[in-house]
Amino acid sequence: MLEFEIKDMTCGHCVSAITQAVNAAAPGAELDISLDTQRIRIGGDADAGLIESAIREAGYSPLRVEAP
Repeated sequence: MLEFEIKDMTCGHCVSAITQAVNAAAPGAELDISLDTQRIRIGGDADAGLIESAIREAGYSPLRVEAP
């Protein structure tokens, strides 16, 4: 599971744009987005670099959260 913190994800439009970017980069990946915590979790065999690049191309600044 991958997790990113996206501090500039502030509204429903942001969630939609990030969802589309992640779905394009990793079709079929399980996606859990929390606007309250400004975090997204991606399940499945998604490539972290590819996901991060897709989110950046959508105009956001993801920060990878490492599992404890």
